Amino acid sequence: MAEIRTLIVDDEPLARRGVRQLLAPYEDFVVAGECRDGREAVRAISTLKPDLVFLDVQMPGLDGLEVIRVCGVERMPPVVFVTAYDAFAVKAFEAHALDYLVKPLGEARFKETIERVRERIRLADAVALAGRLTALLAAGTARGWRGPESSARAEKQGSPRIAVQVENGERLIDAHEIDWIEAEDDCAAIHTDGKRYRVRESLSELESLLASSRFVRIHRSTLVRLDRIREVRDASAGRAAVVVLRDQTTLEVSRRRLSQLRSALFSRT
Repeated sequence: MAEIRTLIVDDEPLARRGVRQLLAPYEDFVVAGECRDGREAVRAISTLKPDLVFLDVQMPGLDGLEVIRVCGVERMPPVVFVTAYDAFAVKAFEAHALDYLVKPLGEARFKETIERVRERIRLADAVALAGRLTALLAAGTARGWRGPESSARAEKQGSPRIAVQVENGERLIDAHEIDWIEAEDDCAAIHTDGKRYRVRESLSELESLLASSRFVRIHRSTLVRLDRIREVRDASAGRAAVVVLRDQTTLEVSRRRLSQLRSALFSRT
């Protein structure tokens, strides 16, 4: 049987260990990684591209449902929710044909879930999976499973989202809202609508997350969304080439990335 690369996401170390131990007898399941919170999960799903995610529903910062929103339902692998919600909420998960486990986890129920996962991956029903996740997100909104900040956020399915700290909590920024991003030591600063937000992810991590969202690296320290570029000015008289954005921001383009930028702009649809 083909190997099923699995990601375990839970803010409780004992819970992660419990899932790992329950997976141990199933040789076709290989633990590709573990995450302590939603932010780590978003990065790991993007970089590791697991076949399956055991995802805790309730976590600080980004909860399980927010992880799906940030990644986008089209890019989510099959998900097994690990939840402490009551039976009413569990019925809602079940109604959308998603696998779930209720804490504390038991061997018999875990075995049933493993069989469901194997069957789903065998069928590789990606379109149906995206539909189920979309339905789950809609149900979560209707039943108030999201936090207060989340309920006011505009959704754009299929677009990556990045969590940033704001005064009263967190804000999720859609990829299409971002103008440009600059490296800041091991972190990065996101520029959107005249505002600047610092995040703990590196520029390379963000570049990977936004790979499908029309961003291009114009300098080792700068990532720009293509549709924000209004003008490209060539190098002259000792000056580097630059791009001018719609808001008049001017950013330097490194010599070795200029041809890559022109190619990306030329092929833009």
